[in-house]
Amino acid sequence: MSYAIIRNQKYKRENLKGIFRHNERKNENYSNKNIDKEKSHLNYSLKDPKYSYEKEFERIRKEYNLKGQIKTVSNIACEYIITSDNEFFNKIGEKETRRFFETAYKFVCEYKNLGEQYILSAKVHNDEDTPHLHLVFLPVVHTKDKKGNAIDKLSCSEFWKEKDSYRQLQNAFYEYMVSRNFELKRGLPKEETNRTHLSIEEYKKITNYEKTKEILQDITLELPEVPSIEDFNRVVFKRNEKIQTEIIEPKDKLINAKKQYKLDDVPFVTQIFTSDWIVQYMVQNSLGRMWINAGDKDLKDYDWDYYLQERDGAKKDASIDPSTIKVIDPCMGSGHIIAYIFDALIQMYDNYGYTRSDAVESILQNNIYGMDISERAYQLAYFSLMMKARKYSRTILNKRIKPHLYCLENVSSFREELVDFVANGDLQVKKDILLLQQELEFLGEYGSLVETSSIDYSKIEQRINEIENTEYDNLIDQGYRLECINDVRSMIETAKSLNMKYDSVITNPPYIGNKFLPARLKDYIEKNYKDYKSDIFAAFIARIIHMTKLNGNIGMLTPYVWMFISTYEELRRKVLNETQITSLVQLEYNAFEAACVPVCSFTLKKTSDKLLGEYVRLSEFKGADIQGVKVIEAVNNRECGYRYTTDQRGFDVIPGAPVAYWVDKRIVENFNVGTRVDTFAFPKQGLATADNNRFLRLWFEVSIDNIGLGYKNAEDAAESCKKWFPYNKGGGFKKWYGNNEYVINWENNGSELRNFKGSVIRSPQYYFQEGISWCKITSSDFSMRYIPNGFLFDVAGCTLFVEKAKIKYMLGYMNSKINAYILGLISPTLNFEVGHIGSLPIIFNEEYRSEVEKLVSENIELCKSDWDSYENSWDFKKSPLLTRKGKLSEIYNEYVEEKIRQFDRLKANEIRINEIFANIYGADQIVSSIVDDEEVIIGSPDYKNDMKALISYAVGCMFGRYSLDKNGVICAGNEFNIDNYRLYNADLDNIIPICNDDYFEDDILGRFVEFVKTAFGKDDLENNLDFIAKAFNNKGTSREVLRQYFINDFYTDHCNLYTSRGAGKRPIYWLFDSGKKNGFKCLIYMHRYQPDTIARIRTDYVHEQQSRYRTAVADIEQRLMGASGSEKVKLDKQKATLQAQITEIGEYEERIHHLADQMIRIDLDDGVKNNYEIFKDVLAKIK
Repeated sequence: MSYAIIRNQKYKRENLKGIFRHNERKNENYSNKNIDKEKSHLNYSLKDPKYSYEKEFERIRKEYNLKGQIKTVSNIACEYIITSDNEFFNKIGEKETRRFFETAYKFVCEYKNLGEQYILSAKVHNDEDTPHLHLVFLPVVHTKDKKGNAIDKLSCSEFWKEKDSYRQLQNAFYEYMVSRNFELKRGLPKEETNRTHLSIEEYKKITNYEKTKEILQDITLELPEVPSIEDFNRVVFKRNEKIQTEIIEPKDKLINAKKQYKLDDVPFVTQIFTSDWIVQYMVQNSLGRMWINAGDKDLKDYDWDYYLQERDGAKKDASIDPSTIKVIDPCMGSGHIIAYIFDALIQMYDNYGYTRSDAVESILQNNIYGMDISERAYQLAYFSLMMKARKYSRTILNKRIKPHLYCLENVSSFREELVDFVANGDLQVKKDILLLQQELEFLGEYGSLVETSSIDYSKIEQRINEIENTEYDNLIDQGYRLECINDVRSMIETAKSLNMKYDSVITNPPYIGNKFLPARLKDYIEKNYKDYKSDIFAAFIARIIHMTKLNGNIGMLTPYVWMFISTYEELRRKVLNETQITSLVQLEYNAFEAACVPVCSFTLKKTSDKLLGEYVRLSEFKGADIQGVKVIEAVNNRECGYRYTTDQRGFDVIPGAPVAYWVDKRIVENFNVGTRVDTFAFPKQGLATADNNRFLRLWFEVSIDNIGLGYKNAEDAAESCKKWFPYNKGGGFKKWYGNNEYVINWENNGSELRNFKGSVIRSPQYYFQEGISWCKITSSDFSMRYIPNGFLFDVAGCTLFVEKAKIKYMLGYMNSKINAYILGLISPTLNFEVGHIGSLPIIFNEEYRSEVEKLVSENIELCKSDWDSYENSWDFKKSPLLTRKGKLSEIYNEYVEEKIRQFDRLKANEIRINEIFANIYGADQIVSSIVDDEEVIIGSPDYKNDMKALISYAVGCMFGRYSLDKNGVICAGNEFNIDNYRLYNADLDNIIPICNDDYFEDDILGRFVEFVKTAFGKDDLENNLDFIAKAFNNKGTSREVLRQYFINDFYTDHCNLYTSRGAGKRPIYWLFDSGKKNGFKCLIYMHRYQPDTIARIRTDYVHEQQSRYRTAVADIEQRLMGASGSEKVKLDKQKATLQAQITEIGEYEERIHHLADQMIRIDLDDGVKNNYEIFKDVLAKIK
């Protein structure tokens, strides 16, 4: 899962100019090669600075009377960079990405009660590798002066005075974002990683992977094959220093590289240093469990703190001699696990009666095996094991015992003469050697995933021993003898170890996703472990089960995704069918930082018996240090609240067999009692166009007369001769009703789409039918909404079709808390396939059915009313504030009260639905019915946004899209009829200028004032204008504030309103803009565009504006003749501004002249994106 990332940088005054130019993209060229200037138009602001950062700093300091002494060396501003990774942003889509940054912006406003007023700038950059937010703010603390008066003080040191300020910031940001339904894990502050806090520029640097890999190559311990104590003493210091400073610290940076690794990358990036308590847990509950259950042994005799004892006791096996136990770590790394295995075996030998000296010798000779593909890891493991042996027997090194540790390397083909020499005429021996050579050819790449054939190893070993004990006079034979003793014996020993079955296998295997594996290893896994190929750790689980003896025990640490998600269902079934889960500890999401993924540690017994297993769930306990402590608490207290004793046979009852060990039996029983959805309803995945830009439009892009709404079947739709029809494309979290934004080209029953290469037409028999829909992939909770007749549906807009009498009951259940809980068991990754929905258990309860249907009907109506109150609904009628004439402040209060009433009603209904289904499913004590305000999807009143919506509606009336005479869309590509606009006239020429002054009769401000007068009455005009302007918190008269809004902000807000997730911004009003000097601006309505529109802009407006500028300059020059002092300075400034505007509009006139002469026609069916591109040289950039 992706991180929630927030980084802070402090700045002095001298730094502000540079970051202003970078953040606001004021430079022509950038040294940062990651900036793609072709994409800079995709950047957008959450808060724009009025001036440069330096001037903005002074303005805010003065306006809010900030206290605090500012020195030259003082840090006066801070900057957060807020982001995640591309995988996260690609998954959630454009609309949710914007919500992510808007939510982060709100967090900053609220954190430490900073307040929006102290934010200089908030800019989202989409023109670099990963979307990110630059948020610059003043570190202001709210405190008191010496007299006790409340003051705001600018002080970076006090703002960050706490010792763990950055830790608090990380925690607060993570919790805030997760509470707003973003699936993220906590970023890592420097206090927890012991890293130096990176500067913004350092943070952007790509990890120097190759350099770090070279460091590993330098770790040469130079150990002989059978080392002495002097050998170990010589390298001990070097070993400890190198591991800490040159492997552990940089390793996690390499893992984050997220690339397909080369062959020699694999040993390093997969090297994970397992925590001591996890190693002890694995060994004690696998090897230790086998020992305790063999004969009459008392657990109290062993120092095993992490042993999870069975509730009812285990089945006792026959007593065993410890010297007969074979235990292996097939991915031994530096030997951490095998070192503790040695400790555990010593206790077993002690209990059995061996002397320490004999025990140590036997452990090295008989018990412990280990393998790794890294020579460096092999050396470290060898060192660790021999030092552990010497701890228990100071004379063991004198015995020169070689332990069963193997560095797995590719095996080169032996010369045929050598093979013949070893075989000595025995064709079977020759065949076996050649077979092993073939199987081990790429052993150094495949590692212990290789399983060698069961040949007669003893026969080959016997022959090697014969050769070793024979003296050869022939020099050639003597050479063969040496090769046989060294190379052939090494291959046979390694192959035999790979073929053996072990009493216990304990390991922390590598974790690398399939797509990052080296090509040959990837192919090998796909061929030999095809059902477990998603990640290398999954292949290792399957391999380890196979290499374990019947009734043998396994201990592993792996990512815990295998327990739940559908990708690993075959692996789950292998584990559940072939083994018993004797214990499992699921760590808190971020608790095992070395792995960079959430993990679990578990132990298995290879048996057909299915006894109860012991499970510990640590998800509520944050922090790596607390995990082991909590396991010990669970060992000592079964009733701790997070330890479970569960029969794994119950997992098969749940679809997909998730290892949902914590689930109450009453929940599981619902799968037996309920009826599967797919036995009476039809969850379906929709079509795929293969080219959405060609076949899909947002509904407001095309002509309203060419959209077919409400058709109940394909035949009627085809006969309508319409081209565009409603299309359910999924969208974000939305319950009950909404997300109706797209239309699809289905003219002539979709003939063009059906014949388009790559398109996939699925389930056409369900097109135009009513149903209930969900989004296949979501970053928040599961939700369903009602889809009326008339829709086609997308691959991501999956839809459930069910008989009409059951739709509302089904929708009620699907949006209930109990369904979210059950669905979380089936699909915990928030990827909801049709199979997941089809497997849900439905219990139809006649006692509650009518009540549920009534509540759901009301919820649909409430949400439809809310959805239709905004312009992006095709059923929008008029502004919800146009209820009567009078004071807008009073009308708005009535509106707010109604919105609150709707909100409260919907929330109460949802709570009641949750209560009903919790009762039906026996989960009233398991699942909460409470609904948080954030979960209620009706829009809350927002003074500023509501005034923006009113202004947007007014502009729509100016253009004739809407009318005060009639409800709904009046003109959108259809014929414009002036008779539809008697109360308030629509603009006849479809051109509305935006000026600094009342240069034109149809200037946008004048038209807006007239709209307010007409809509709410002339008696309250000034009060109403003041009420609207007040929402923008700007100084000046209401008309001045509104004029500045139209000049600076209206078009950005319009682009943000007419947009959709995944589609980008699609403005229907187009801003003709001469440039930054505001020499000329005007709006036109795309749907009323005519070939001569640009010519009329040029002749009737641009030329007229040029003339007015010249007149204004002449007037100022006349006044300058008699002016002096401050008046002269003011007039000179006005003249300079006008002259700059004259220059800009002159250049603009040339550009617009070129287009005007072409008399260009547009086709609304081509959509905004294609048509806007035609005129991009004279239109404002879409931000």
